[in-house]
This record gives sequence, C-alpha cells and structure tokens, in this order.
Amino acid sequence: MIYKEVIVIGAGLAGCEAAWQIANSGVAVKLIEMRPLQRTPAHHTNEFGELVCSNSFGALSPDRAAGLLQEELRTFNSLVIKTADHFSVPAGGALAVDRSKFSKSLTQTLSTHPLIEIKRIEQINLPDQETITVLATGPLTSDELATRIKKFTGINSCHFFDAASPIIYGDTVNHEIVFKASRYDKGDPAYLNCPMHKSSYINFRNELIEGGQASLKDFEKESANFFEGCLPIEELARRGIDTMRYGPLKSIGLWNQKWGDLFDKENRLKKRPHAIVQLRKEDLEGKLLNMVGFQTNLKWSEQKRIFRMIPGLEKAEFVRFGVMHRNTFLESPKLLLPTLQFLKRENLFAAGQITGTEGYAAATAGGLLAGLNASLLAKNKSLVTFPNESMIGSLMNFISNKNEIMSQQKKNKFQPMPASFGLVPELTNRIKDKKLRYKAYQDRSLQVLKEFKKVIDSSFEKDHLLVDIK
Repeated sequence: MIYKEVIVIGAGLAGCEAAWQIANSGVAVKLIEMRPLQRTPAHHTNEFGELVCSNSFGALSPDRAAGLLQEELRTFNSLVIKTADHFSVPAGGALAVDRSKFSKSLTQTLSTHPLIEIKRIEQINLPDQETITVLATGPLTSDELATRIKKFTGINSCHFFDAASPIIYGDTVNHEIVFKASRYDKGDPAYLNCPMHKSSYINFRNELIEGGQASLKDFEKESANFFEGCLPIEELARRGIDTMRYGPLKSIGLWNQKWGDLFDKENRLKKRPHAIVQLRKEDLEGKLLNMVGFQTNLKWSEQKRIFRMIPGLEKAEFVRFGVMHRNTFLESPKLLLPTLQFLKRENLFAAGQITGTEGYAAATAGGLLAGLNASLLAKNKSLVTFPNESMIGSLMNFISNKNEIMSQQKKNKFQPMPASFGLVPELTNRIKDKKLRYKAYQDRSLQVLKEFKKVIDSSFEKDHLLVDIK
C-alpha cells in the first residue's frame, strides 16, 4: 500500500524523537501539537518537549538501567538525549537539564528541519487509513481524542494521578544553613542540602499530613490512584514516620563540609542530620532550584507555609508550586505489537508515556522505535524490533503483546514501567555481584546494538537526509 503522508500527534519527548527519526530518514512528516490552542493541567509553556515534572532523566552511568537506556539512545542519534547532554546541569550522577533551554532548543531544531511541517492545532480524530500516524499524545491526551482512542481500541484507558515538585528561587535560600554536597562525596557537590533535626522533622511530617489538599478539579476522587514511582510527599508522610527518611529525605552519605576536618568519618556519621531535603539546580547558574522528591497536591498556600518550615527555606520564594494531574495510558499489552503498531491497524503506532512506559528516556525510546518503523513502513520495507538484550527492546516487549506475563496473568492490572534491569533476559553465566551483573548487562546490550544498528542503517537508502544536531 502507498501511504499519502506521515504525521506525529504530540510534540512531547516521544513525538519530538519520532518526528526527528522520520525526517532524518528522508521522509517528510507533519508534527501536530495542540498547545497553545489547547492547554493542559501541567504544561506552562508552548515549547516542544516541555518537562513538566522533574528536570532529570535519571542516572547517567551506563551500568544503571536509566543510564544504559540513555547510552542506547545516543547510539541511534537521539535528538532528545543529545539535546539533554548539551543543556545538562550538575546533578551528581544523574542527567539533569536546564529545562527552558532544553525545550526551546528542541522546538527550534524541529521547526527548522526541511522535512518537518509544524501544525499548531488540536487533533480530535485518528487520521484515515491512508496516513501513517504516530500517536504520541502522552498522559495528558485531550478529552476528545482520548474518547476516539477508547472507541478505536474498545478498552477503557487506564490512569493514575501524577504530581510535580515546586521550584524556588536560588537566591532566597539561606546558605548559612543549607550546604553543598553529593552523596558519599562522589564528584562535585551538585545538590544543596537542607538538614533537619528529629524534632523539626516530626513537626514537618505532622504538618504535611494535616495540610490542606488541592481539589482534583473534575477528576473522580474515588479513582485517585497514585503512581508508586512518583508519590506526593504528603502521601509518603502518611505511610509511616520514617518513610520519607528512607526515601527522598534520606541523609545517608551526606556530611556538612562546613564542619571541616574536625571530625573523622565515624564521628561525622554520628553528627549526620536526622533527615535532609535536597535541592537540585534547574539551570547552570543555580538561579532556580527543584525540591527533589517533593511532588505534592497541597494547596499553594499550604505549600508556601509548610515548605518554609524546612531549615534554610524560611524565606523561600516559589517560581512554581507543585501540582497534581491525571495521567492516562493504554492497556498496551492487549493493543500493541513490539514494533509499536496497533494490532488492529498496521499504519498506526503509539509511543511514549501513553503506552505505559515511565520516565523521560523511556518515552524517548518509544518515539525512536515508532519513528524508525514509521519511516520503514513509508518506504515499504520490513519493520524492526530492538534486541531483547537491550533496555529499549526489553521495555518495548513489556508494553506490547510480547509481554507473556501479562497475557498469562490477565487478572493483574497493567501499570507503567520505568527502565529496569529486571526486564532484561538473564545472563548465560549468572553473576551474583550486583554491580558486576549490571556491568555485564551493559556490555551485552551495547554489543548487540552494534550489530543491530548495521541492520537499521542498511534498511535506509544510502543518500537519506542526515541533519546534524547543533
């Protein structure tokens, strides 16, 4: 069949990556984005690839699951990851970005690509059968389009409630109290740390639990399921007196360098704060700071009051308060092939968080695969799936009908999944040491992807357009 065009719906991370991969293979693509015509509860700008929650893509080292996923994406000329690398900010062992410069750069790169046409409209219908389409509308798909998708799939969408952390002005932090340090003194001190004594921690926890909650607007309160990987800080507080201390407020491995060398390490451990709130740079200069792990649904007035109880943040001024919003995703194992095609329609692909992957790099990976396969379909060539041994392949298997566990245990509810070594096949020779095992996963993945990339490259014409990322 000859298709008349290729379109990508949604200019989030998955949509940006898909459009880039399609255009960079020599196929013209139309990228549709509903903002600013249609707003969402979480976005604040009109830029492509806006990061609405954290500004972090996760661990940077390839022997960590998120880091390996990033490295795999670099192998395939990922626009999103290369842009993240270019606008990275210090974040210890994580890849974090200046989110404003990052999204503006993505918008500029895609808007000036000779084979990408940008359309700022709301797509309310699925395109016709003659159009290759990548559905990358993300967890905040517009109501009308979501209704059409439900009708097409015959399955009600799943959902959970997600939340974003507040951002504060860096110059409103009390540096007499707050200190710079990275956990276990690894690398340059990339975080600002607000130390808490036991009494202040207990008072803070009590206020979080009793704090006034923002309404869920038109959302159904009885269905307010939280995503376990991104719980509101007040929900963590409710789960136990020490839950926060073993989560985002853990103080293990952090020592105040202002104490100098008066104490040896053993005594420093005894002087460790009861809990620590960490602040991560949103930009290189540190003008804006993200409250790490402080996703919240507290009322804005309550956020200001309660978060100013944190030592060092007594006079903090907020650039953006935390918000909570409803995320929708598909029951993908019943709907998608490992190529990310819908079982019911070969020229319709899904990519990104709407498929049930969790995390920025995972969304990008879906966009990459959907973009590559949309290009191959447009060229009437065989589609591809990533090797099982790769993190990309493992993730795509999990969200597709190749997910044998889901197909065998249909009573289990499908839930979003981040990159995890628990998804990849076991090694031929089992390695007990976790660090060595993860390193072996890394080596195996990058090796098989070298051969796989040759297959991808040979699938496209030698003279296809390649645009360098500046």
